[in-house]
Amino acid sequence: MATITLPPLLAQLLTPNKRSVIFALKGVISMALALFVSMYLQLDRPYWALVSAVFLQIRPESGLVIEKALCQISGSVVGGGVGILILAFFMPYPLLALASLTLWIGLNSAASSMVHNTNFIYAFAMSGMTAGLVVIMVMADPSAADGRAVFDIAQSRISEIAVGALCAMLVSQLLWPVTVKDSLRLHSRNVINDTLEYLSLELDPNSTHEQRHQLADQILETLVILNDDSSAVAYEGPEGPGRSRAANLLCNKVMSLLAVTQIMGRFPRNHPDLVSPAFGRLLADMRALFIAIAEADSYDESYRQAQELRRALLEHKAAYVDEAAIVTRLSQTAVELVADLVMVLRAYNALENRDQTLLKASKLKTHRDPLIGVVNGFRTAVVFVIGATIWLSTGSQAAIMLMIMPVVFSVMFARFSLVVLTVMLRHLLLGVVVAIPTALFFGLGLLSKSSGDFEMLVLVLAGPFFIGLLALAERPTLPYGLGFCIPFTLIIQPGNHMTFNTEVATSNALGLFVGISVLYWVFKLITPLDGQTMQRRLLKATARDLTAIDFQRRPENWFNGRMGERLLRLANYDQASGNSSRVMTDLGFTGLNIGHMSIRLRRRIKNHRNTAVDAKLAEWQQVLADTYLMSARGTMNSRFREASAGLLRAIYEAKEPDAQTATIEGMFERMALTFERTAKTFHHA
Repeated sequence: MATITLPPLLAQLLTPNKRSVIFALKGVISMALALFVSMYLQLDRPYWALVSAVFLQIRPESGLVIEKALCQISGSVVGGGVGILILAFFMPYPLLALASLTLWIGLNSAASSMVHNTNFIYAFAMSGMTAGLVVIMVMADPSAADGRAVFDIAQSRISEIAVGALCAMLVSQLLWPVTVKDSLRLHSRNVINDTLEYLSLELDPNSTHEQRHQLADQILETLVILNDDSSAVAYEGPEGPGRSRAANLLCNKVMSLLAVTQIMGRFPRNHPDLVSPAFGRLLADMRALFIAIAEADSYDESYRQAQELRRALLEHKAAYVDEAAIVTRLSQTAVELVADLVMVLRAYNALENRDQTLLKASKLKTHRDPLIGVVNGFRTAVVFVIGATIWLSTGSQAAIMLMIMPVVFSVMFARFSLVVLTVMLRHLLLGVVVAIPTALFFGLGLLSKSSGDFEMLVLVLAGPFFIGLLALAERPTLPYGLGFCIPFTLIIQPGNHMTFNTEVATSNALGLFVGISVLYWVFKLITPLDGQTMQRRLLKATARDLTAIDFQRRPENWFNGRMGERLLRLANYDQASGNSSRVMTDLGFTGLNIGHMSIRLRRRIKNHRNTAVDAKLAEWQQVLADTYLMSARGTMNSRFREASAGLLRAIYEAKEPDAQTATIEGMFERMALTFERTAKTFHHA
């Protein structure tokens, strides 16, 4: 018997889980409260309070709602202030006012490309939208063209958005609260288990390149989610800031684990002739204990297993006889790996139980590429200019919707890749297509026969909003829900003085549909830069960071923070290209590896540094960065071995070799082998 596969939206609506139902119910209550308060306060356009409340239902965990509400209100205040300034200078000159507004919207879109956290991106979207509402609504009504009226309009827009945000925040806190802490614990547990599995795969001679990369991609994606959520958990009670620091430390130390694991895994695979029997036993014991730690059923057991692994590695290292320098160095690297693993476990425990001894670590930083900002800012400005042109040509009130809402979606979606973005915009447009007849024939059709008071508004609108919010509650169907709820609200425009004018509602619906369609085609025509260009820029940024390591107070945390999202972007570009070899992702991990090796070198020579050593170290660091970029072009830099030998001589001339400096030669050899292998790979690619 043939099975019927339902579309994602229909399957979600017919089989909602308990979590989605709770979130949708809380969303309906939030919107009802926002509508009641805004109508009670006699605000001009209560439906903007509903729009505000809808946006806060995306990831409705308590801490995230508070953070998003603050971002929404602050963005609206800034945008309202800018709208007032634009009108103060250019009210008699409409074209200059629109040009200034276009520039402001483009700048907000460009600035949103410099952050990764969705809530912070939303603040920029609200800043552009509120400025647009203030300027356009004043220009659309010549009778409002005086200072007092301008201020009143700005105040009304900010008040409506603030009411929606505060009502959603209140409901989130009081009714069936769901915390960010719980999702942090879940994501942390998943990323630790994935990392341990990745560690064991790297040391497994039978693992495949594809298996390792799938896990590495999964780890990086989860780390970015953890990093974004770590700022919101700070709003969840007095323990929140401590949990935020613990999440940041966990992300940072997992990056260190990935760096060191790459070192441990690549060496036996690429240089099996250098693996001695004793070192082979060490690697086998490490893999067995990684599996045991992953299978432990409690934090205490995992921590005990990690400490046991550390002792076993120290015993292995102490038993070495006449081992090569590179093997001794890698054995010390294994000990350092376990130390990072212990810190990861402690950070996980601190998400639940306070640990005052944990050090503060840097967040993973967003990779800020001005070129991406320019493209995104220009694209959003084009979307707005098309809407403004239609508005100036027709004078239609519906064109205001065409100008405003596509700008918000353009800013919110700009950070996604073109492949993901195309699917999201199609789903968003489908949600709009469903919202239009639902609003015109169901919503307005029923409301036109009623008194239009608050009770009837809630009774009629609750059902459609509940269905839309069900879709909004799950990531796969989120664009459908967003495309339904926002247009549904803006077409009906519930409030104290509803007109039930079918012609106006139809015109607004057409404006929204055309606006989203324009957005879709602008994104298709003005595409992001090609993957190869962006990959080269990512590698050059990594090389620049390699030369700046010596100037950082806490270089390991700083470098991990810089490399986190950068690695994920390289992985995404590799995936989009369909290149199964994933050489660019490997090169990104190589950059992470050699950065950590450089940091560890500095720790080992801290008692040997003088003017001569510092000069040679600076020269070596620049050669290191140059060699990294040259290996990516398939060329080996012969100067690297020369610079390494010169630095080694300067170190030994400064002070007698000791236990800390004994393995430096092995470190240099391992890095030279890495560069030679990388150059060979790209030479034949």
